Amino acid sequence: MIMITRTISINGMTQEDKERINEVLLDVWGIRDVSVHPEKGEAVVSFDEKAASFIDFEQAVRDSGYDVAVPDSKTEMEES
Repeated sequence: MIMITRTISINGMTQEDKERINEVLLDVWGIRDVSVHPEKGEAVVSFDEKAASFIDFEQAVRDSGYDVAVPDSKTEMEES
């Protein structure tokens, strides 16, 4: 099993949102660990890349009513 760790940037997240976002992400198949940091506006997820896609986690956050920040193309290219 190959574990991947990625960061989701979430706009407007408050301390009160921490538990809800944690629950939402842990409900997605393939996720192994979640660490939510409201002060940074991000959630760090570790997942099995064969069981889930990072896009699934971003979509779960969006479906819960939160705004996911999209990285600019330069950052995305550097990660590839």
